[in-house]
Amino acid sequence: MTQNFTPLLSATDWNEEWKRLQIARRKADNSEYWDKRSKTFSTKDAPNAYVDRFLELARIEPGETVFDMGCGTGALSVPLGEEGHKVVAADFSQGMLDAMEAELREKGVTTVFPKLMSWEDDWEAHGVREGMTDVALASRSIAVSDMKAALMRLTSVARRRVCITLSTGSSPRMDERILADIGVKNQFGNDFLYAFNILVGEGIMPEVAYIKSARSDTFDSVDEAYDDFSRMTLDAMADKESPEAAAALDRLRTWTDAHLVANPDAGNPDKKGLPQKAFKLDYPRIVTWAFLAWDAR
Repeated sequence: MTQNFTPLLSATDWNEEWKRLQIARRKADNSEYWDKRSKTFSTKDAPNAYVDRFLELARIEPGETVFDMGCGTGALSVPLGEEGHKVVAADFSQGMLDAMEAELREKGVTTVFPKLMSWEDDWEAHGVREGMTDVALASRSIAVSDMKAALMRLTSVARRRVCITLSTGSSPRMDERILADIGVKNQFGNDFLYAFNILVGEGIMPEVAYIKSARSDTFDSVDEAYDDFSRMTLDAMADKESPEAAAALDRLRTWTDAHLVANPDAGNPDKKGLPQKAFKLDYPRIVTWAFLAWDAR
C-alpha cells in the first residue's frame, strides 16, 4: 500500500518560519543602540582577516561599482574605496556612518557615498534603484523580520553578483562551545540555512563558503563574564523561566569560574584600540560566518 509522504524541505515555508524565529528571538535592532555601539568600532589600520577573506570570496572585479547594505563603520566600504571602487554605503545608524566618513576623510577617499537608510525603508525614495551597481553586499547585517524581502531587494540592486554573510551556530552572540559544555542546545542559530533555503526556493543556487574569525573578549571581573555568558545562554533557550534554564545558569557559573583566567595583556590596546580588561577565557572564541554568493541575473 502506498503511503502519503510530504518532504519537510519542500513543504516548509522557510520565510514564515524565519519570521516566527525573529518574534521568539529578541527585540529588533534599533539605530540608537548602534549609534552608541559605533564608538567602539573602528577599521583603522588594524588587520582584519574576516574582511580580507570576504573580499577574496566576493571576487569584485576592477572598476566595478558596489552597494554595501548595513555598511557599519565601513569595514568593507573603506578598503573598496581605497581600491578605487565607487561604493554606495548604506546604514540606518548615523553614528556608524559618521565614524566611516571620518575615516574616509582621513584617508582621502572620495568614491564612497554614505546613505542613511534601513532595510525596511523605501530604497527607491533614497535613490537606491534596480540594477544600480555591479555588486551588492550585506556583511553580517541582515537583521530583518522578512528574510525573503531583504534577499530579493538586495538581488534587484545588483547587475552581476550578490554576496552576504550570516551566522552559523557560532556567532558573536552565541558560542557553541560554551553552550555545549553546559548542555544547552542553541534553538535560534544557523541563520544562513534560512537564507539558503529561501534562495533555492526562488530558483537561485548560491555558493557557500565559511569564514572563521577569532575573538578575544576581556572582562573586568568573573561576574561581568558570567553576566555576558548568561545573556547568551538565555537567548539560546525558548523558555527562559524554566527549571532547565535555571540549571543551565548554575552550570554556567561553574564553567565560568573554571575557564576565566588573568589576562597578561590587561591595559594594552585590543584590536579596536580599547584597553584590554583584567580577565579573559583560557581559549580564543572562534566565530564562523557563512558566506553566500549568487548571480544577480
